[in-house]
Amino acid sequence: MVDEFEELRRRMFGLAYRMLGSAAEAEDVVQDAYLRWHTADRRNVEVPGAWLAKVVTNLCLNRLTAARATRESYVGPWLPEPVESAALDPLETAERRDSVSVAFLVLLERLTPPERAVFVLREAFSYGYREIAEVLDLSETNCRQLLLRARKRVGEPRRFDVPGEQRHRIVERFLDAARGGDLAELERLLAVDVVAWSDGGGRVGAALRPVVGRDKVTRFLVGLAAKFGEGGEFTHTEINGQEGLVVRYEDTVIAVFVIEVAEGRVAGVQAVLNPDKIARFAAPGCQK
Repeated sequence: MVDEFEELRRRMFGLAYRMLGSAAEAEDVVQDAYLRWHTADRRNVEVPGAWLAKVVTNLCLNRLTAARATRESYVGPWLPEPVESAALDPLETAERRDSVSVAFLVLLERLTPPERAVFVLREAFSYGYREIAEVLDLSETNCRQLLLRARKRVGEPRRFDVPGEQRHRIVERFLDAARGGDLAELERLLAVDVVAWSDGGGRVGAALRPVVGRDKVTRFLVGLAAKFGEGGEFTHTEINGQEGLVVRYEDTVIAVFVIEVAEGRVAGVQAVLNPDKIARFAAPGCQK
């Protein structure tokens, strides 16, 4: 019984994380699901994965209304809690990798809880409409309508389809240029419409609005690099299916950056500075 659950744990965490955008809350949901699994009458569970997906999805729906209210009063831009890719369900396809990108999870904040549930189940996990209807206790027609509305609200997400080795090289050049104050090299590496977000949550200083455009983002990044560069240790790792940098100062994690690369250039930079969101990176284990 425990082995069956453990085989599905990462998948259930991935589902809950996409629904909530919070790793801490996703872990709580998975734990609640385990308790329900442990006490369930096994005779009523024909397909463990389907049973758990329904439990996890509904637990997330219960949390999303409160989460939306909290995020509306959040200080500055809200970004999802970053997670090392290794902690998520296998990201073996470009679609699954994109579905946990920070940019994608921010887009999902536009959706109502039912729209988000249908969208995640269909787009990230390839559930059929009948399966989604069974998870949400809705009709297939209703699920199709919810997905149509969700797709319109989300729009066409940017695809981050650059090969891993190339992404890594671009981010290494990006880091060197930012730390060295090389404005010309930074501009060459940034997309024209690049956007930089910083999430301090009112806990630490951060830009209160996204920074848009190559020139503004270049100056913004050089300023951040100067702030963190002296005495800061930068560790390269994969976060949310993208290239990431963890910044430590005297063994304390002070920032986590997610660098989104598209068409050979840096298309987005998300700096998570809120200590509550980066506490999980305090433990050693990130790979340089």
